[in-house]
Amino acid sequence: MVRAVAERIIANVERAIVGKRGEIELALVAMLCQGHVLIEDVPGVGKTVLAKALARSVGCTFKRIQFTPDLLPSDVTGISIYNQKTGDFEFRPGPIVAQVVLADEINRATPKTQSALLECMEERQITVDGVTRAMPRPFIVLATQNPIEYEGTFPLPEAQLDRFLLRVRLGYPGIADELAILDRQQIVHPLDTLEPVVDVAELIALQDSVRRVVRVDPLVRDYIVALVTASRRHPDVHLGASPRGSLALFRTAQARATLYGRDYVLPDDVKALAVPALGHRLIVAPGARIRNVSPDTLIEELLRSVPVPGARVR
Repeated sequence: MVRAVAERIIANVERAIVGKRGEIELALVAMLCQGHVLIEDVPGVGKTVLAKALARSVGCTFKRIQFTPDLLPSDVTGISIYNQKTGDFEFRPGPIVAQVVLADEINRATPKTQSALLECMEERQITVDGVTRAMPRPFIVLATQNPIEYEGTFPLPEAQLDRFLLRVRLGYPGIADELAILDRQQIVHPLDTLEPVVDVAELIALQDSVRRVVRVDPLVRDYIVALVTASRRHPDVHLGASPRGSLALFRTAQARATLYGRDYVLPDDVKALAVPALGHRLIVAPGARIRNVSPDTLIEELLRSVPVPGARVR
């Protein structure tokens, strides 16, 4: 059942996003895990369209926050306003109070405003004037940032990067895909005609079923922990992945298994999600950065060196 529903969602999103099935699957995996996604890529490759298409396909409310240096925390969470008629303060929720939130160019806001997202993302609640309010369900933040332009930006601290379940890169489309984009948007944008293919209640039921139904064999659990532990011991790594990284790999592997119609996790699920789930959690040592070593290449090296459970050494 989950696979059939997932196929409907992916096919609907692909009407607006051309040639990016793998990236759409990653965003859907994060949504099934009730996690957040950091989309890191250059402008104009479809980051905003992906967030809007995903929200419309599952019938969720959508809000967009354009992060700028003058954005205040209250502009994100909301404020209490005095009502002269009732003689009371009324809470006016900010744009963060939605089921799917696009935090556009999150690294352009000041650290104080960025930190306002921490409680929302991790605790799924906001506190304004001492009153705590729960976020709607489902709740997912899709944050974007431009990896090329750093002038006037505030890099996300490691504690906040760790809150994102996955990091996704869209990349430029191929020639055939770009021609298809021109054809589809000649008259009207496909996003304007997207209709929900799943309702919110069905999506919440899917989120609840992923953890209960999908089985993770002890050997696969050992493989996940071995990968994360190896990231902490690698000589080119200054700071390895935390236990939150192990949990991210564990949960996302469960969700990916459901997308492929399985109730059990394979080592291939773990290998496919290692870079998106762990790449933004590693800090490369200064000496390795000079040699242009990236976290992604380190993880790929770990995947080659850490033995897969059940495999025979030739």
